[in-house]
Amino acid sequence: MNSINRRSVLLAGLGAAGAGALAACSHASGSGSGTTLIGPNASAVAATEKKRKSTGHQRKVTLTAAPAMIDLGGGVMPKTWAFDGRTPGREVRLAVGDTLVAELSNQLPNKTTTSIHWHGIALRNDMDGVPPATQTAVRAGSTFTYRFLADAPGTYFFHPHVGVQLDRGLYAPLIVEDPKETLAYDDEWVVLLDDWIDGVTGTPDEVFAELRHGMGGMDMRESAGSGSSGMDDMGDMGGMDMGGDSASPAASASSSGDMSMKFMLMGAESDLLGGDAGDVKYPHHLINGRVAADPDVYTGKPGKKVRLRIINAGGDTAYRVALGGHKLTITHTDGFPVRHQEVDALLVGMGERYDVLVTLGDGVFPLVALAEGKNANGLALVRTGSGSKPPATVRPKELDGMIMTASQLRADDDVLLKSAKTDATHQIKLTGGMDKYNWAINGRPFDMKDPEANPIVIEEGQRVRLDFVNDTDMWHPMHLHGHTYQLGDLGPRKDTAIVLPKKKLSVFFDADNPGQWMLHCHNAYHGEAGMMANVAYRG
Repeated sequence: MNSINRRSVLLAGLGAAGAGALAACSHASGSGSGTTLIGPNASAVAATEKKRKSTGHQRKVTLTAAPAMIDLGGGVMPKTWAFDGRTPGREVRLAVGDTLVAELSNQLPNKTTTSIHWHGIALRNDMDGVPPATQTAVRAGSTFTYRFLADAPGTYFFHPHVGVQLDRGLYAPLIVEDPKETLAYDDEWVVLLDDWIDGVTGTPDEVFAELRHGMGGMDMRESAGSGSSGMDDMGDMGGMDMGGDSASPAASASSSGDMSMKFMLMGAESDLLGGDAGDVKYPHHLINGRVAADPDVYTGKPGKKVRLRIINAGGDTAYRVALGGHKLTITHTDGFPVRHQEVDALLVGMGERYDVLVTLGDGVFPLVALAEGKNANGLALVRTGSGSKPPATVRPKELDGMIMTASQLRADDDVLLKSAKTDATHQIKLTGGMDKYNWAINGRPFDMKDPEANPIVIEEGQRVRLDFVNDTDMWHPMHLHGHTYQLGDLGPRKDTAIVLPKKKLSVFFDADNPGQWMLHCHNAYHGEAGMMANVAYRG
């Protein structure tokens, strides 16, 4: 097996649930430069929010994070954590310029803290949901109200930003509609992809406890049995608010340091991803919360044009997506329009979103999300007429046809960044490997106890260039909070982009949203291990 860099997104293995407001401006003690950074409660943050165009309308929702037994279909009913007892959570939809008012009620067990990150939204910094950098973690039994104006239309989603909670059932789509929408279509279908382990073979905390020992500490034998051993309801384990210590049996290695491999995936290879495809053995891959054996069904009429909003909410899996018997026309990625491109299939990394148009044929057709390199898939059905249900393992020929990735797309002219000189360039070296599971940025794992250490400092008004240099043997979907960047000079506008192993990707963005923003791998386990950094505005 290659020595690999793994999974990215999430982060924040919150160490402390401190009380009190975060400072408006703060001292970057770890930077060694005495730089004063703009904090989430700074006047510059409020001033930027006031510049956003508002409709004056509010969309109010309540989101209760609590343990739940959910029905994934096919008799699969795991215990997990979910919003309001369902996975995915209820879709939140509002119009451009509306203010979202979302009250989070934390009813998680064992004093587990949580938060909500509004993935892809360029919102005010104090509402970004990243403890302890932008807010105090929401304690069990308490509430926190997120309030922000959404001024960019698009397909987004939301999830926690504490430990590896992303890999449970706490996620839901967030759709910001454009009243000036120029696309013509008859219907919409939101398609959420997810890799599922929680409550089936173990918990995400047990997965991380095993992974963080690295290949060097592994007994290469598979552990006996694949049951959850009752671990699905043990609540808060390592990586939550326990300072990184884990009570999980998976962390109880022998004194020699050897551990059996219950969760680690071996031999996942993908040419599209440049080699190693992923770390984790998932028993199920879901589309809209349903297993492939008992799929979600979209019912429509032949000849109708449907907009699919595809969201990868997974923790460790890229999906190759195709609709049997159909071409897909890509219109947007990560909320921003691109020059339309007709394809057979597309590759969606964790945290990425794609909007596509499809004109429906007559019959029953499989929408397949192939777990790239993992020999497994999620399945949903499109039914417009008579026909039999395809098998759960169906592989339509489109999966091997013309496959599109973001690097091949062009931004729509209306959203191309205006030509400007680059004011600041930062090298973002992706480092680490599977042997020691020491994923990091520029060789330094992110320290949740000191989020202002080693910041990537920028200034308001700058055109910023980030050079992602992947020194690892694994691909990483790199997500920047609070902004969208452009891939190269003409590429799409995105907030999450795949950086292939041993490759470089240059992106550009305008520093127009003051505060402190996480930049991290959206592999939940890579990010939690330390592949994360603070992109901070100078005060």
